[in-house]
Amino acid sequence: MPFTEVKIETIIEEEKQKNPEFAQSWNCSRAEYKLLAELVRLRKEQKLTQTELAVMTGNKQQVISRIEKRENSPTLKTFCGLLDTLGYELQIVKKEKA
Repeated sequence: MPFTEVKIETIIEEEKQKNPEFAQSWNCSRAEYKLLAELVRLRKEQKLTQTELAVMTGNKQQVISRIEKRENSPTLKTFCGLLDTLGYELQIVKKEKA
């Protein structure tokens, strides 16, 4: 049985158009995904291991791992603490109109 090509982006866009609740959930999850990806990038850029970051922030390595794998969503306090340890802060900016 041959594989069928699935255009997931098209399916997601269609669902977002049909279902405003799905669209809102999707957009929120993408924002969280981007923030966590940026956190991982910053940690790696500074050549820190998960264990080193955990020690510096008073967390366990497993907590950092679960956050980075998106298994657990960190609290805002935890996320800001991780950013602060890496020398960054969270800022709110107005979105550009699409």
